[in-house]
Amino acid sequence: MSTIDKTVLAGYNAGIERGRLRAGIGIIEFERTKELLLEHLPKPPAVILDIGGGYGEYAWWLASLGYEVHLFDLSETNIRMSAELAEEYPGVHLAEASVCDACSVPCPSAGADAVLLMGPLYSIPDEADRMRALGECCRLLRPGGLLFAAALTPYSLLIPRIAAYHAGERRKCFDLDNPAMLAAIHRAFGDGSYLNPERSLAAGLGTSHMHTAAALRTELRRGGFEPTGIHGVMGGAWLAPDLDALLANEETRATLLRTVRMLDGHEEIIGLSGHLLAVCRRLEREDKN
Repeated sequence: MSTIDKTVLAGYNAGIERGRLRAGIGIIEFERTKELLLEHLPKPPAVILDIGGGYGEYAWWLASLGYEVHLFDLSETNIRMSAELAEEYPGVHLAEASVCDACSVPCPSAGADAVLLMGPLYSIPDEADRMRALGECCRLLRPGGLLFAAALTPYSLLIPRIAAYHAGERRKCFDLDNPAMLAAIHRAFGDGSYLNPERSLAAGLGTSHMHTAAALRTELRRGGFEPTGIHGVMGGAWLAPDLDALLANEETRATLLRTVRMLDGHEEIIGLSGHLLAVCRRLEREDKN
């Protein structure tokens, strides 16, 4: 059973994930997320399940560090593309790369030291299905295991459109002139639901669920986890002009990443990142009472 919008899945099956973390704001997301993973993960050869892991950018990188990594994704194309990364990591292997739904992962209970849930919480629009996915993560993790859960904020719908509103030729955007678009963003600010069926309302993100930091913390606790930190992995660095040129230069790229770390943890502005990463500990039964 697919728990995500059919148009969103069609996009993944069309290969839209290829290279996403290697250009523009994806570079910031990838580099800062890797820093946070290294800060919190147990030492290799711990077992990591990368659920909804796309075509495996994180999975292959972690495997190259000596972790036992199992990659799962709902998109057949993503799993097929994951084999392409093997050329970049000679001598490195994933334990497996399989197609499955985040709510039903074919792995034994309590066998993983950590789970990456980098896409499902925003790709699954239905709350009950998101809770099922979190319950599955609880089942898969050993006592004390860690969950790394990514989320998108409703601010990520609005702020980029403000920054590009009637801007120059390269970035111009007129979405804010569309009352239906503003209404969809306003709803996302209210209950987290972003409805863009068939991407008929706007290009880019399809029907999804958006979390504020507070809403993400609440949902994770309901799902059996205690967040030890919620991080804004892109800070405000994505707002820099000529971002591609700045990221191509080692010195200016390092400066931008420093600004991301400076803003991280300041919850009053954390939504500026647009992309959040929660680091969580699995709660034991007695912790939930």
